[in-house]
Amino acid sequence: MTVILAIETSCDETSVAIVKNRTILSNVVSSQIKVHQKYGGVVPEIASRQHLEQINICLEEALTQAQVEWSRIDAIAATVAPGLVGSLMVGLTTAKTLAILKDLPFLGIHHLEGHLYASYLSEPGLEPPFLSLLVSGGHTSLIAVKGCGDYQILGTTRDDAAGEAFDKVARLLSMGYPGGPLIDRAAQKGNPQAFPLPDGRVSLPSGGYHPYDMSFSGLKTAMLRLVQKLEAQGINPLPIDDLAASFQTTVAKSLTRRTINCALEEGLDKIIVGGGVAANSGLRQHLQAAAEVHSLKVYFPPLSLCTDNAAMIGCAAAEHFNQGHISPLTLGVSSRMPITEVMKLYDRVY
Repeated sequence: MTVILAIETSCDETSVAIVKNRTILSNVVSSQIKVHQKYGGVVPEIASRQHLEQINICLEEALTQAQVEWSRIDAIAATVAPGLVGSLMVGLTTAKTLAILKDLPFLGIHHLEGHLYASYLSEPGLEPPFLSLLVSGGHTSLIAVKGCGDYQILGTTRDDAAGEAFDKVARLLSMGYPGGPLIDRAAQKGNPQAFPLPDGRVSLPSGGYHPYDMSFSGLKTAMLRLVQKLEAQGINPLPIDDLAASFQTTVAKSLTRRTINCALEEGLDKIIVGGGVAANSGLRQHLQAAAEVHSLKVYFPPLSLCTDNAAMIGCAAAEHFNQGHISPLTLGVSSRMPITEVMKLYDRVY
């Protein structure tokens, strides 16, 4: 059984976990939400400094919780792409240092691949092929998963990611940060049919619309125009719950329709969902209901594994390690790297 010590510092969560294949032994997460709330979003320099302050604390806690001796750890892993460069460097430097000091192999992990593996932790028997819907603050993609490191992007957002749209609309409605949980909470009290909003279809040069690509910038603009219209009509206070419900339902239906159509067209009967927006109750309800109609199986990770965490990174690392994939200690970080290029992170067989 492969035991991995994994580190995740791609954005604003400092996390260290110890994972035995697809079983979590410990998963410590230090969130920076309160630090960044007053800025309305993540400030990269502040995030990097917070990682520096928290990484050793998280490391000690993860080892304590797992009750694992260093002699039982087979390899060290860290997220190396994509993400905030300064934040990634903190995790990478820590992982490389540990690998050298403990004479252990090192694996660099792609952050989005980690989100794919979050569902493996709750469903240890899950195996490809399947379709993955990755929805977070920085990414929204439909990915055909054929095997470890073998991915094909079938659809993606042309502009804002779904999570980014939630944050921007929450800011528009003066709800606070992060926007996803706040909109979700308000939406459960509102009328989802109160305000019709655009779906965000992407036109094709030859006519018609792209079947799986999506756009959220138009929806964001539609929300802005709607709020301005209501304010011009003297409506005060704004019907925040109805606005939130209408927006959330539009996003959930948009993602659901594309995901279901893609799965059916590609002949994939399993769908896994990963990323922060996977925690959204509207998306969970719409996608589960639509999947049942077509006899498709949908896997959502538990809420604790939807947001960034090191356990998912460790699970992905264990899979690569078991297949003999090892990263060089000269490996650097990358702010942008498509998931289709993950195998470039490994250069030899252990």
